[in-house]
Amino acid sequence: MKKEFLENQMKQFVMKSSLNYVSGEDAIAPEYAGLQMYDAPIWGYADGKDPMFKDLKKEEAVGPQFLLPEEWLPGAQSVISFFLPFTEEVKKSNWTDGPEPSPQWLHARIEGQRFVIAVCNEIRRLLMEENIDSVIPASDPRFESVTKPNPGGTEKWNGASYTSNWSERHVAYVSGLGTFGLSKGLITEKGIAGRLGSLIVSAKFEPRRRAYTGIYEYCTRCGACIRRCPAGAISLEKGKEHPPCDAFLEASKKKYAPRYGCGKCQTKVPCESRIPKKRA
Repeated sequence: MKKEFLENQMKQFVMKSSLNYVSGEDAIAPEYAGLQMYDAPIWGYADGKDPMFKDLKKEEAVGPQFLLPEEWLPGAQSVISFFLPFTEEVKKSNWTDGPEPSPQWLHARIEGQRFVIAVCNEIRRLLMEENIDSVIPASDPRFESVTKPNPGGTEKWNGASYTSNWSERHVAYVSGLGTFGLSKGLITEKGIAGRLGSLIVSAKFEPRRRAYTGIYEYCTRCGACIRRCPAGAISLEKGKEHPPCDAFLEASKKKYAPRYGCGKCQTKVPCESRIPKKRA
């Protein structure tokens, strides 16, 4: 399968699928029915045996629990990673300076994540037509994640916290899609406001060249995300600290159930929709 065919097919799927639009049944209020959540995706590719994947097993990266592509899929040849940027309507709706996420953002965070899996499933369907095997780690029964560590020391992965055995952001970094920001999101050519997905496949796709060498290369450390964060979870010294962010999101879950979200650090910031220009 050629990249061009896959990408063209998926662009059409994203723009035409009803799942990329908030249904009247799901809408928080009638005016949000028909909201388009995502624009067309951008793509990253990595060799399944890229040594950088082994680097993700280091404690300072994802951790030893990270599973290599070949551990998910024996004979893995490539990893396909994609970024779905939120539409301008979704992003601008969340520009308000207060702590409340916009209804549009709440939809894009929850229904939007469902659509990420739908995109993965459609890619898998196209691959199957050419007898290409694939695994979607995010929806695989082997996928595991943890948030808070167990004080008693019985937490899996030696007390690790806020991590998983497959990281969409780190995989996207390896696949040439972008670098990290202070908020720990991934800054791509289409910015940071959006969602990531990936598949591990048995076919060879030419890797995307990484146009960077450092993990924070695209971040200018301008501090905009610090000022936007209602939880006070981001600083120049420590970057993003998970506990205060997690506490804020837990409160959001109680208030907006079955939805939750924030996204202030991804909106109304220089890296929202592009790679920001370096400061003079």
